[in-house]
Amino acid sequence: QNALDDPDNPPMTDEELDRAVAGRRVRQIRAKTGLSQNMFAKQFQINPARLRDWEQGRFMPDSVAMAYLKVIEHSPKAVEAALGSK
Repeated sequence: QNALDDPDNPPMTDEELDRAVAGRRVRQIRAKTGLSQNMFAKQFQINPARLRDWEQGRFMPDSVAMAYLKVIEHSPKAVEAALGSK
């Protein structure tokens, strides 16, 4: 109850929690590639500032972005080939 009553540290809203969970997922996908944020963004043609926003939970990736990230996670070489990245 003390935590709930603390005005300096209110509990996360459902939206904030969703963004945090999505951010963790985006970081996990990127970490699986072994690339830095800048290299991942360049390799997969994602705006680096947007990637940072997703990873830090400032913005929620939309359904298309999440689908793209899942494809990268499962088949990064296929995405690179499709984009002509390597």
